[in-house]
Amino acid sequence: MSTASSLFDRDRSAERLPVSLITGFLGSGKTTLLNRLLQRPEMADSAVIINEFGETALDHLLVEPIAGEAVVLASGCLCCAVRGDLQIALRRLLVQRDRGEVPAFSRVLIETSGLADPAPVVQLLLNNPLLGHDLRLDTVVATIDGAAGLSPVERYAEALKQAALADRLLVTKTDIAPAAEVEALVRALHGINPGASIEIVVHGEIDPARLFGAGLHEQRDPGRWLNIRAYHDHRHTHGISAVSFVAEQPLDWLAFHRWLGDLRATYGDRLLRVKGVLNVADEEGPVVIHGVQHIFHPPVALRRWPDGDRTSRLVMIVRDLDRETVVAGWPGRAAQDLRPG
Repeated sequence: MSTASSLFDRDRSAERLPVSLITGFLGSGKTTLLNRLLQRPEMADSAVIINEFGETALDHLLVEPIAGEAVVLASGCLCCAVRGDLQIALRRLLVQRDRGEVPAFSRVLIETSGLADPAPVVQLLLNNPLLGHDLRLDTVVATIDGAAGLSPVERYAEALKQAALADRLLVTKTDIAPAAEVEALVRALHGINPGASIEIVVHGEIDPARLFGAGLHEQRDPGRWLNIRAYHDHRHTHGISAVSFVAEQPLDWLAFHRWLGDLRATYGDRLLRVKGVLNVADEEGPVVIHGVQHIFHPPVALRRWPDGDRTSRLVMIVRDLDRETVVAGWPGRAAQDLRPG
């Protein structure tokens, strides 16, 4: 048992249900995507939470009303509308599932409204003790209107933040947009969020296997979870930039914690998303760091490294924050340990 072990949570991802967040600006195709997903047989054991049934034009016949706002769709998925607190709705679903009052489900999909800031929902899933025992954040998906191009991202802060926080970016309506404009949009999205995978979808059709499973538990590969290959070029797009850190030697946890804590306290609203897999001195396995703005999941210690590479890797997507400020005080020891994104 290492001396630092008491500071970290133990990994128990396999015991918790994955939660995926589907976000995207008004008219970008979220509901079309959700409709297509719910038609897939492999998604039948899903619980779906939407803002309002009236705002989401589900194609499915709603059948078998259960308790409150919950219904079972013709596809077999459990669906409910949330008009109040999301935490209460999630807890109620879990209790009803345990009591056998609703069909069993093995994943949760949450669709936000087009004007929603996804950060509070991600923060809720990262660091809420009432939910963390049963649920874990899997994937943040953002739909991007290929026909509208960069206009929503340039005009609306919500659209920009949705794109910057996502693990998966889905470019929709490409069948009615000129190919050159779609290519330009994809390049711009890479600049905003170089770590996100970008998929071109038509009429919401996509294999769920390509959409979900972005969490570290599914990957078990720090390189894929962080998408390290995407951070070779440090770019600024609409005030968004990505900085990556690499440390070859084990990190002193207290020094790292102090450095990150100072950044969170001073610039928390500008740290859009932070993900890291760290080699901490005296720990046998990697320690996982994951946060959005000033809210972070408690650090989690995994049992073992997936391979012999014990390099610490950390990625920050920041807004209106210069690189010098971000890297100042990085406890990675030697200068060569820092490799700009």
